[in-house]
Amino acid sequence: MASLQKILFVEDDPDIQMVAQLALEAVGGYTVQMCSSGAEALAVAEQFAPDLILLDVMMPGMDGPTTLAELRKKPTLAHTPVVFMTARVQRHEIEQYLAIGAADVISKPFDPMSLSAQVAAIWKKAYEARSSGTV
Repeated sequence: MASLQKILFVEDDPDIQMVAQLALEAVGGYTVQMCSSGAEALAVAEQFAPDLILLDVMMPGMDGPTTLAELRKKPTLAHTPVVFMTARVQRHEIEQYLAIGAADVISKPFDPMSLSAQVAAIWKKAYEARSSGTV
């Protein structure tokens, strides 16, 4: 199985960016590319070639679901697992995110010490589903 190494993290809040980047790099050992907007993510995503994308749902300008739709139009990113990060985690909201193609949802506020493990588990699940042809 391929390993999760590169994460594109799209988040407009600088405090959340800092905490998540530290958690993913220091605890998880991942290479993290930070983006502050959906437009910035679209500009750098193909060149960065992430193994997984963490995507904030509510951002000014282009929100997470719109960013996901635009990322899916790029052939090299069409199957990259995307995980939404949001404080809006009622069952119907999570079902909507999964219905539009998210691999999973991580609720905010998140635990920085367990974020890397959460991300790794989601990536493994998404990778296995893709390998078995269920995605």
